[in-house]
Amino acid sequence: MSLFVIADLHLSFGTNKPMNIFRGWDNYEERLEKNWRSLVTDEDTVVIPGDISWAMKLNECYEDFKFIHNLPGKKLFLKGNHDYWWDTRRKIENYLKENGFDSIEIVFNSAKAVGEYAVCGTRGWFYDAEADSDKKVLNREVGRLRTSITEALKTGLEPVVFLHYPPVYGDQRCDDILNVLKEYNIKKCYYGHLHGSNVAKKAVTGEFEGINFKLISSDYVKFVPILVR
Repeated sequence: MSLFVIADLHLSFGTNKPMNIFRGWDNYEERLEKNWRSLVTDEDTVVIPGDISWAMKLNECYEDFKFIHNLPGKKLFLKGNHDYWWDTRRKIENYLKENGFDSIEIVFNSAKAVGEYAVCGTRGWFYDAEADSDKKVLNREVGRLRTSITEALKTGLEPVVFLHYPPVYGDQRCDDILNVLKEYNIKKCYYGHLHGSNVAKKAVTGEFEGINFKLISSDYVKFVPILVR
């Protein structure tokens, strides 16, 4: 049983939001499926930390969720900044159940045990949040991160954090998020959100202040799920 991760699928089977207009995204759905099936088995788990579907409403997600559901393994969803369809936990879980998407679960103020790890995390927020509205969202995300890590610790397993937004980028940092990671002695943190080779140049990968960070946006990893364990 292995644990994989890949973020920013940006699927749009049910909406008109093609990603192949961007460099490097040609035939990305086919490439993603081929790579996924070559690596992931039904006994494995894949974390998808946000920007999963371009759908605006939950009932528009069917084709995108069906594509993901039909891929091997269990899938754990976390929210991204473009997941406008994301609703309450009850509504999402009911939607998944009603449509038979039993290979998909969400991580939201919660954690999931996978082998020797506990998957936890949240969306996160901008590292340069200065406006009062941004600070309000950031404080909420900090609270959700704490809750998720706390739930992970209850399992007795090592917490691994998955975020959508990078908590550090170049010489900029979101100390509110970083301080929580350090407070709970988190050793592994995976994040997405960043796209394009120029943007990715400033992405922090490897050890930073005792935490091993890795960027796992789908275009950055060439649409190949990354092995966590």
